[in-house]
Amino acid sequence: MRVLTPYLLAAVLGGVATVAQAAPPAVTPLQVGALRIGEGAPRTIVPITGATAELALQQAAAIAASPATDLAEWRIDYLDIATDGKALVALGKRIARTLDGKPMIVTFRTQAEGGGKPISDADYAALYTTLLRGQFAQLIDVEMFREPARVAALVEQAHKAGVKVVMSSHDFHATPAREEIIARLLRQDAMGADVLKIAVMPHDAGDVLTLLDATWQVRQRSSKPLLTMSMGGTGVVSRLAGETFGQALTFGMIGTPSAPGQVEVDQLQSVLQVIHASSQAGR
Repeated sequence: MRVLTPYLLAAVLGGVATVAQAAPPAVTPLQVGALRIGEGAPRTIVPITGATAELALQQAAAIAASPATDLAEWRIDYLDIATDGKALVALGKRIARTLDGKPMIVTFRTQAEGGGKPISDADYAALYTTLLRGQFAQLIDVEMFREPARVAALVEQAHKAGVKVVMSSHDFHATPAREEIIARLLRQDAMGADVLKIAVMPHDAGDVLTLLDATWQVRQRSSKPLLTMSMGGTGVVSRLAGETFGQALTFGMIGTPSAPGQVEVDQLQSVLQVIHASSQAGR
């Protein structure tokens, strides 16, 4: 996949940005450790995808050493110990120390939403409860379409523990209609999420525009940070140009992606900063 240079992308986006003529309403910044999400350029997230403790720790060390990376996402569904809560807590504490202050999102992406392993709703909730008690993560990712009572309980438990909730929805096959994307994100807001997330698969450029338009529409109605993306090579512009449409976070990678279309984080950060500087200069 060819990545546009920052300057070429900025030129291309000069036309796209005219769609959004007014500045979005102010995001309420989310404080996560020393990091404020929702101010400045979108914050960058890099996944930890190692299937063993050794590989996960190596990836965490690379993230800690990366100036371009703001947060890590630990994908526990990739691990050989994915459902062993006690072992995960012990490893999670080691990863947190290795990250050296960079916040971590803990994520069990279920097979139903493109993840590595199947898990029942009851086991999903029980596992997250164990991880929250371990007190090593700053954020957890909770899929919105798990059993509603369990989702509500997890949000409450997380907030009592001082942990923020990224609520998520994934479609690895298609892009829902704009109204459906908007409805899901606003429902996440109503369910108590701290970050609203959706990832969809485009079949053409029109689908990418649908995702970006929905992001912009939600940006007018919610002050919470948005993490939205159109996946694959067709959707890569949504990872790079999201600030124009109200995104506060975006995913990159160091070597190994966790979803199609991720860009190396150094290149990603360079593009994000060019777009942010240009948008500020134009105000």
